[in-house]
Amino acid sequence: VRLVESGGGLVQSGGSLRLSCAVTGSTSNDITAMGWHRQAPGKEREFVAGISRTGESIYYSDSVKGRFTISRDNARNTVYLQMNSLKPEDTAVYYCAKSTIVSISNLKAMYDHWGQGTQVTVSS
Repeated sequence: VRLVESGGGLVQSGGSLRLSCAVTGSTSNDITAMGWHRQAPGKEREFVAGISRTGESIYYSDSVKGRFTISRDNARNTVYLQMNSLKPEDTAVYYCAKSTIVSISNLKAMYDHWGQGTQVTVSS
């Protein structure tokens, strides 16, 4: 299984970005929950948003709730993270991850496949 993120970049405060995560090497029987995590310099990697296998359940961290939207297209094996009203504190490397279970988890230990990450930089 391979995850490849794209869509990161440099944006001004208040701007928007849309991240994509393409999943390859898995079958329809292996579809599980997916999550976005981020890691800022000198900080621990933190959970940002998660979406269940079917997309019916979604969960956000308090720091991004109301500004970020996670979605998925199982037919395209792709997960998205729409990020609006970006703040300088959102600056981090964003990682897409595939969970071991079908329901959402905010625990890093529940994710067994990770992408290489994409840099998001928000200038003030």
